[in-house]
Amino acid sequence: MARTTMELAFISAERVKFDNVDLVKLYLGDEPDGEKDLGISLLSMQVAEGSLDEVWAACKGLDVLETVRVTVEIDRGSKNAGKFIVLHVESAKAAQVGKPAAPQGTQQQPKPTGAQPDAAKA
Repeated sequence: MARTTMELAFISAERVKFDNVDLVKLYLGDEPDGEKDLGISLLSMQVAEGSLDEVWAACKGLDVLETVRVTVEIDRGSKNAGKFIVLHVESAKAAQVGKPAAPQGTQQQPKPTGAQPDAAKA
């Protein structure tokens, strides 16, 4: 199976627990295609069984429409369509904080313009 990471808008998380069933479903938003979707394109994704508690805890601190980074496994669904199974969710803001800043002083110095004094004449 293939894996990918996407940045999407968090809309909601839903947890269903009864008997021996424990499911978490995420609702996320993407940019509309302008043909079938106007405003926001809604996506619904199941969470992998081994990631239920981690993903649920991560979603508790998210705001509606906050940009999140979602790692998914793409499984084969019906009619050969891709089915996204969520493995990990984190705030895109938190992910940016962990990135190292660009090194300072790595810019090229501008080349001098105009006539330069001849060192032999000086």
